[in-house]
Amino acid sequence: MSLPTSADLEARLRATLQPTVLEVIDESAAHAGHAGANAEGYGTHFRVRIASPLFEGKPRVARHRLVYDALQLFIAQGLHAIAIETL
Repeated sequence: MSLPTSADLEARLRATLQPTVLEVIDESAAHAGHAGANAEGYGTHFRVRIASPLFEGKPRVARHRLVYDALQLFIAQGLHAIAIETL
């Protein structure tokens, strides 16, 4: 099983949440030596900045849950941490 890429996460988020703003940043290299990191330096820690009409009227926790639910399939592939900024 291969590690997820920024492009993988971006494609999944675009398909499920129809974002108006989306930025996916792989921050894995900055977490070397941290729990969940790997020797490859990619695919384990991501930052997501996202705005979606599906967030309208929802509290922050509910918006974050939508993002986590959309990316759940990548957890099994080694995704360890997601920093979420909803706009």
